Amino acid sequence: MVVRAGEVVALAGDNGAGKTTVIKAISGVYPQSSGQIFLNGQEMTFSSPQDARDKGIETIYQDLALADNLSIGGNIFLGREPMTRRFGFIPILDRKAMAEAARETMARLDFHVSRLDAPVSNFSGGQRQAVAIGRALYWNAQVLIMDEPTAALGVPEQRKVLQLVQQLKDEGKAVIFISHNMSDIFAVSDRIIVLRRGVAVGERRISDTTHDEVVMLMIGG
Repeated sequence: MVVRAGEVVALAGDNGAGKTTVIKAISGVYPQSSGQIFLNGQEMTFSSPQDARDKGIETIYQDLALADNLSIGGNIFLGREPMTRRFGFIPILDRKAMAEAARETMARLDFHVSRLDAPVSNFSGGQRQAVAIGRALYWNAQVLIMDEPTAALGVPEQRKVLQLVQQLKDEGKAVIFISHNMSDIFAVSDRIIVLRRGVAVGERRISDTTHDEVVMLMIGG
């Protein structure tokens, strides 16, 4: 499986096909038992999800892993909070830097809410996806793995998330896109890899295939 900069590659398959296993191996959740992972031509091994993030791979799961009680800035810096010093020696949270990072990152995504300091629990599903994507962009992820990013969203919010995926592609990010929604896959992906029972059974350029062919690969017809 190869994903290039500025490319969206979809992973498709029925439940149990192996999509989750693949993304958790790439993102450091599962220890690597076989095979090799290369990033920019260099072989990588990941001891944890944090290790994968530090090396440029961010995963945006369906449940987003956001802290509902924190603001956009709080979520961007979750676990990596910037500190400053008061009176030269008392360490305190640098809320000004967090707020500025939130403003700049969300402006980059053309994302607008009435209050950037509001807890993300106040946001819609599409807005929360934007926060998760913004966090990955702020930390300069080279590879983004997106697990069902439009699930449970209304049609307008689905469109916005797909626009964000296109923006990631335009910025030269490599995106692995996992979805059961064939329309979404065909809207944003360059290539599709179909998994069945843990095996890649087909790879197609989106421009060279159809919904029906992909479904047949998924079910083994």
